[in-house]
Amino acid sequence: MQAMTYQTYGAPDVLQLTTFTRPVPKAGEVLVQIHAASLNQADLYLLRGKPWVARLSSGLRRPKRPTLGADIAGRVITVGGGVTQFQPGDAVYGDLAAYGFGGFAEYVCVRAEALAPKPASLSFAQAAAVPMAAVTALQGMRAAGPIAGGARVLIHGASGGVGTFAVQLAKTMGAHVTAVCSARHVEQARTLGAEHVIDYTQEDFTRDGRRYDLILVVNGRHPLAQYRRALSPRGRLVVVGGDVGTILRATLLGSVVSLAHSITVRSLIARPSRDDLLFVGQLLDSGVVVPVIDRCYPLGELPEAMRYLATGHARGKIVITMEQADQ
Repeated sequence: MQAMTYQTYGAPDVLQLTTFTRPVPKAGEVLVQIHAASLNQADLYLLRGKPWVARLSSGLRRPKRPTLGADIAGRVITVGGGVTQFQPGDAVYGDLAAYGFGGFAEYVCVRAEALAPKPASLSFAQAAAVPMAAVTALQGMRAAGPIAGGARVLIHGASGGVGTFAVQLAKTMGAHVTAVCSARHVEQARTLGAEHVIDYTQEDFTRDGRRYDLILVVNGRHPLAQYRRALSPRGRLVVVGGDVGTILRATLLGSVVSLAHSITVRSLIARPSRDDLLFVGQLLDSGVVVPVIDRCYPLGELPEAMRYLATGHARGKIVITMEQADQ
């Protein structure tokens, strides 16, 4: 089998296509033939080893795990002892982030609980675009309490993987959605269901006088005071992404700001959840939520895909496909 690996932190050029013996599943694991995988910001952080906190789990001096890739979709080949929920031939998808990554490869062995049945309505490429981004969006929406019908929700960073799912999930919850993105993504945000779209290059939503019951920060860099200015009384600010400074401020100062101003401010590190993935899968099969894919690359072009991700201009997800799946 082939896998794209790295032995040192750095730019995408450190990635190399490597040949391995196909792994054998242990008890509780399944061997999956991967048909598609998708990129996440986590892959870019781990590749670079920056910010430094990315190295706490991956190795301080050099990577402990040679293969990146969390989101996968493929077929079960064999199952290890004790696995009853899957059988060879089952189409599955999942997030491997809590189980050592390894998705940028033709095969991977992973704990069965990391996987869920692939939505029948999706191709493998579409399914691979879902797990981490959709679950992050869902958990972000739920993080500060349920969303009431008619709530005013703003998605700051509505054009990437998490943002495109967040817009759609907020709509399923009955929210009135405002999307913040660049001009080239305005029509996409409207198509996904946003009633109001703000081009951040032309307008600062923290200064226009509108107030929101929930602001979900997917990709933003405003100080907390500016976000607070755009919240309604007892509004909620949840930070799931953005620059490091924004995340740290929400993490370290969120509780203080919350108490001082009768609002809720918090950061969230999403966790893989099979239950959440099953919930999203139902929405996908019903057609009320759809994955948005910008580009697909073959496994051997993963470095180029990483460079494109690093530009920050992707409309939705970037997917890696395996030649074997096409054959």
